[in-house]
Amino acid sequence: MVVLDATVVNIALPAAQAELGFSDGDRQWVITAYSLAFGSLLLLGGRLGDLVGRKRMFLIGLVGFAAASLFGGLAPTFELLIVARALQGVFGAVLAPTALAVLTTTFTIPKERGRAFGVFGAIAGAGGALGLLLGGFLTEYFDWRWNLTINVFIAAIAVVGALVFVSAGEPVRPRPRLDLPGVLLVTAGLFSLVFGFSRAESDGWDAPDAWGMLVAAGVLLVAFVVWQGFASHPLLPLAVVLDRDRGTGYASVFIAGAGMFGIFLFVTYYLQTVLGFSPVQTGVGYLPMILMLILTAQLSTNLLLPRFGAKVMVPFGMLVGAVSMASLTTLGVDSEYGQIWPILAGLGLAMGSIMPASIQTATLGVHPKYAGVGSAFVNTSQQVGGSISTALLNTIAANATTAFLTDHAGDGDAALTAEAAVHGFHVAWWWTAGLFALGTVIAAIGFRRRRDSLYGRVRDGDAAPPHVGG
Repeated sequence: MVVLDATVVNIALPAAQAELGFSDGDRQWVITAYSLAFGSLLLLGGRLGDLVGRKRMFLIGLVGFAAASLFGGLAPTFELLIVARALQGVFGAVLAPTALAVLTTTFTIPKERGRAFGVFGAIAGAGGALGLLLGGFLTEYFDWRWNLTINVFIAAIAVVGALVFVSAGEPVRPRPRLDLPGVLLVTAGLFSLVFGFSRAESDGWDAPDAWGMLVAAGVLLVAFVVWQGFASHPLLPLAVVLDRDRGTGYASVFIAGAGMFGIFLFVTYYLQTVLGFSPVQTGVGYLPMILMLILTAQLSTNLLLPRFGAKVMVPFGMLVGAVSMASLTTLGVDSEYGQIWPILAGLGLAMGSIMPASIQTATLGVHPKYAGVGSAFVNTSQQVGGSISTALLNTIAANATTAFLTDHAGDGDAALTAEAAVHGFHVAWWWTAGLFALGTVIAAIGFRRRRDSLYGRVRDGDAAPPHVGG
């Protein structure tokens, strides 16, 4: 539900704009309001789950997210729609890390943990594509408002499941205190970071407010890291992040999150603006990627990860991602879907190898009292990676398109605009391929060998992983 809402609303934007009458300049706030609230509050949301109780915060997140979705689906004005999207982000920041923390603390037997994280990793990786598929179907055959109100039905099922199956867990004694200075520093820092990149995307990299927010983000986040070293009750103990395997897992999630936006953003543009696909056709076009991702995620976590470890699985996925992204640059204005679906299947193979292994490794061994904030850092890595790549890749693609049009201004070709757009996509895809190549090196160097890793020691018979951050 949370991952869907990062993309499902995109396809509904033209219909929502026509009905509510907001400008092109205001349109970005339907996306930005969600990402700002979600990205900046994730660590706080995860920590609240640790302090108040994960089942309680999980239910609060579900009910709040559903209520905000219903509010947005019924919104009569643009302003109220923005408020609803911001509220979705607030409750999503509680729901996403708490859901992962529930998974982390519930499934401790290695075989069960592998199955659970295989499902979770598949959803995390395929959610964006599923959002495009669902968004296109609902917008084309029903109404754009259903892209929001559909969450009420999903949440209702999840609430029943949580009440029946999720354990309340043992309360932490003595009850720890909330690190308020840490909360203020990291929330303001993440808000400034996401806002700065969103402004750079819309206003250009020479916009003073964009650079001002990015500089402020750097100062605030550095101050947060320094404070965590001195705080008596740190929001995010540095030992959680600085473990070699876990830190590499977070970095891999960051790179995969950035790469996913390079896929969805420009492949969607290519299918719709160059090949003329409808929203529904675009969503269906992603099915090879979704199916391969789900299949690979299950094989990876249940068979391959236990045998080879993250040191093999994640670099393999990154390398396949790099090759697949480079293959996208062979597409032209006259290409057919038959050339595209094998590449999308390759990207599904890549994400199915990267996401479950990275998420499982990034959350393994964190002390139970910090499971929520440790899980939140996974979501934060993915969200920040997406925000940064969206701004950078949009700028890179736009500059490449403009340069192509300038260089061919005298050609008089009627198809010049489409060729220029495809050229911009190619440049963005090359940069994304380079990002995956960098991820290959980082993962190959960063992860320990299976027998030396935390995951390997748990699989080989340790009753429980040694806790970090206790």
